[in-house]
Amino acid sequence: MDAGIAIDKDVCIGAGQCALAAPGVFTQDDDGYSTLLPDPARGAGDPMLREAVRACPVGAITLTERSG
Repeated sequence: MDAGIAIDKDVCIGAGQCALAAPGVFTQDDDGYSTLLPDPARGAGDPMLREAVRACPVGAITLTERSG
């Protein structure tokens, strides 16, 4: 199972809940907004990824799972 992770920068408010929940996948940029770490595919298997998506208070993160 492969996962696609996207952050809607227009929606993100920089709460940082994703980076707290899944620090192997997310970080915050210089302005405090969430961003993916380099090679986010590596973090797609992070057991906390779904929790990070749920923790976003504004729903800025989208997780798309694909089989193949």
